[in-house]
Amino acid sequence: MTGSSRRILIAGATGHVGKQILTQLLADASVSHVYALGRRAPSIEHPKLMPILTDFSKVASVPAVDEVYLALGTTMRLAGSEAAFRAVDFDAVYVSAQAALAAGAKRAGLVSAVDAAPTSRFFYNRVKGEIETALRALPFDALVIARPSMLLGTRGDEGRAESWVERLSAKLLPGVARWVPSAYRPIGPEAVARALTHWVPRAHGVKWLASGEMLDMKAAG
Repeated sequence: MTGSSRRILIAGATGHVGKQILTQLLADASVSHVYALGRRAPSIEHPKLMPILTDFSKVASVPAVDEVYLALGTTMRLAGSEAAFRAVDFDAVYVSAQAALAAGAKRAGLVSAVDAAPTSRFFYNRVKGEIETALRALPFDALVIARPSMLLGTRGDEGRAESWVERLSAKLLPGVARWVPSAYRPIGPEAVARALTHWVPRAHGVKWLASGEMLDMKAAG
C-alpha cells in the first residue's frame, strides 16, 4: 500500500513484543489507524491510536482493518494452569484473528515461539503449534509467523517480573550467542516487532521467521 492508508489491528499491544509493534506502526507514515485490542489500553496516546477493550471471551466487531498483529501470550507460571494458558495463547489469539478477518484483514502476523509444533511433548510448544496450524487454515492472503527464542528484556508491563533464570540467561546467552544455533539465539522484542512489521505487508502465503533471520534483519538496519 502507498500513502497513509493502512489500518491495523493489534491484539496484545501492551505486551512485551506487542508494545514494540505498536510503537513501530504508529511511527509508520503508511499507517493511518491502529486499533489496540486488549484488556487494558496502552499507556501512550497518539492521534492514530484507538483502544478497543475486551476480555477476549468474545471479541465484538472491530472497525475495518487491512492487517492484524497477534501478540497475545502468557506463561505457565503467570497463567497458573494449562487451561488458563490455552485461554490466552490459543483461544484469545484465535478469536482475535476471526474478528480481524470479519473486519476485512487480509494479512496477519503472529508471535509464536521456537520449536512450536502441534505434536510437541511439551504443552507450551504444543499450544503454540496448534495456534499456528489453526491460523494457517484461515483465509488470510499472508500469514507471517515469528518464532523467537528467548526474549530479552523485562516484562514488567505484562504484570510480572523476570525470574532469576531469565535474568541469568539474559546476561550469559549474548556472550555465547555465536556458538548457539541461529534459531535459538536470544532476541529483543524490538527485533521481533521490526521483522513482523516489515514482512506482514510484503509476504505472500505463509512465512516463518526464526530468531537468526530476525537478528540479521536488525543488524542490516
